[in-house]
Amino acid sequence: QNVGCRTLSLSAHVGFDSLPDQLLRKSIKHGFCFNVLCIGETGIGKSALMSSLFNTNFEDSPSTHFLSSVRLRAQTYELQESNVHLKLTVVKTVGFGDQVNKSDSYQPIVDYIDAQFEAYLEEELKVIRSLFSYHDTRIHVCLYFISPTGRSLKTIDLLTMRSLDSKVNIIPVIGKADSISKTELQEFKKKIMSELVSNGIRIYQFPTDDETVSEINTITNGYLPFAVVGSMEKVKIGNKMVRARQYPWGIVKVENESHCDTIKLRRMLCTNMEDLREKTRAYYESYRRCRLEKLGCRDVGPENKPVSLQEVIEAKRLEFCLEMERKEEEIKQRFVQRVNEKAAMLEEAEQQASMPILTKFERLMLMHEEEEPKLGEKKKLLEDEIAQFIEKKAITESIQSQVSVPTPVVSLK
Repeated sequence: QNVGCRTLSLSAHVGFDSLPDQLLRKSIKHGFCFNVLCIGETGIGKSALMSSLFNTNFEDSPSTHFLSSVRLRAQTYELQESNVHLKLTVVKTVGFGDQVNKSDSYQPIVDYIDAQFEAYLEEELKVIRSLFSYHDTRIHVCLYFISPTGRSLKTIDLLTMRSLDSKVNIIPVIGKADSISKTELQEFKKKIMSELVSNGIRIYQFPTDDETVSEINTITNGYLPFAVVGSMEKVKIGNKMVRARQYPWGIVKVENESHCDTIKLRRMLCTNMEDLREKTRAYYESYRRCRLEKLGCRDVGPENKPVSLQEVIEAKRLEFCLEMERKEEEIKQRFVQRVNEKAAMLEEAEQQASMPILTKFERLMLMHEEEEPKLGEKKKLLEDEIAQFIEKKAITESIQSQVSVPTPVVSLK
């Protein structure tokens, strides 16, 4: 196709086609990690479903309904299948939906996911990194359990999924799906998907771009949300022991696809586990970009020229040093001002304390001499008022004595 170009062919086997085998052996030796977040109300079947998905009885203490806030409980398990090791971390919400005020029930979950991103970012920014042996706790998939009401999603479900759809892969599941009929279940699934679309909530869609899993993922996307039933109890049916839930009206087989979607969910998680991990890395990259931009890190400068991280760090360090110097100078000035004020107060107090007694006496005598004429004038005025009062009193008494003289009475007899 390229005119004038010489075509070279390999004369012998080189051997770089063994690179996938080398990566496979290295990955198997190191093992894998997978982190699952289970969100749902207390008693909806989170522990039972996780035990059913991984065929392992995960012992978990029962939760109470009387917690004042939502908490998250993380437990890590070492699993092995054939020669592949998996470090599985299951994070469950405790007390979700039990509070009277549920407006902030999703906030502890958001904070937990961001905390795992922040821990990984701190490990990346270390001088001596150990990402190969670092236990990655970033959430790869979120199984959101929906109560089998058969009506519609609750407000708390919409708020929680809307706050998480940009941080984690959400797969909605209907817990305890055997509590409603199949007809009601299909209508409930349609209603849930319609509400998710109308509210702009993005859930995880199984990828269809890979030819090996394109067909099965396309079919599985039509089963969302999964109607799951979990149980580790075995019931004898015929000559076989199967995991099931036994009721007076019949038996629900956990591993029967005509009874529930638990097997479909397990198959899809195992088939698309690496894609879930890749999507989680994309969510982390978005968090990392926003976090570094807040710290002032940029890839290009004001003139759209590349900027190295060292230059950005040096500029931030210089800016920080200048800010610290300015604050230090302000603190010094305030300190000097307070010291001067205190020194002036002490000097005045010392002057007052060291004043001689004679000087105080002279000051008091001077004050006495100034006040004595004033007191003499006031005394003279007071004596004049007393004399006038005595004179008025004498006149009043003489008038009263004249009025009180008896008049002579003439006898008519």
